Amino acid sequence: MTSDRIWTAALLIIGDEILSGRTQDRNVGQVATWLNTQGIRLTEVRVVADDMGAIGEAVNALKARNDYLFTTGGIGPTHDDITVDAIAAALGVEVEIHPEARAVLEGYYESRGGINEARLRMARVPAGATLIKNAATGAPGIRVGDIFILAGVPRIAELMLEALTGTLEGGRPMLSRTIGCWVPESEVADLLRATEADHTGSQIGSYPFWRDGRGGANFVVRSTDPATVEACIAAIGAGLTALGYEPVADGI
Repeated sequence: MTSDRIWTAALLIIGDEILSGRTQDRNVGQVATWLNTQGIRLTEVRVVADDMGAIGEAVNALKARNDYLFTTGGIGPTHDDITVDAIAAALGVEVEIHPEARAVLEGYYESRGGINEARLRMARVPAGATLIKNAATGAPGIRVGDIFILAGVPRIAELMLEALTGTLEGGRPMLSRTIGCWVPESEVADLLRATEADHTGSQIGSYPFWRDGRGGANFVVRSTDPATVEACIAAIGAGLTALGYEPVADGI
């Protein structure tokens, strides 16, 4: 079901390894892209350490401002995987072993040395949670209300998102097209401002670059309405031509 209502989501990335620079995050792009296809806009991203207080504060702040909250990281088998504990505390519920998660893990590890205390940690969920299927390792993601707790490993997070496809309520996906030009941003600022104002529901972003000793910019038009996107692209192209520049379809 789609509507004109704008549905929003936030992403909370959890992990000391991200903040230290040891690991480069690759989840923002894939979560943002997936959300857009569901008709949901990613409005903000925060990164916090493996700290109970920091995770809890971020969870409460982000879920209060958005329809959905996604988290990545901190749901593995080691002592520093505290995402479940922190979110449960923030929601004021207990942590429990989910029977279905335990059964899945017991089956997965039956031929891999069996279940142990560390592996059983991956069956822990905030009370009342449901599971998000993980086709790679069996260790599931977790849904509690409108909070979605995903793995930090990008490939596993991707599989969890695939399992959620089509299950969330959202609006119309955001569409985009790009037009570029070898032109200084300052010379087209008024054109971009006027074009956006003249086309309700449009957003125009300007992204400058410097190549081969000269500057230019790509202009990205976004809207949920395809006709609005095309009209904005045409207006920008005509405006650039009128100023004596040569616009390049699909960007430079």
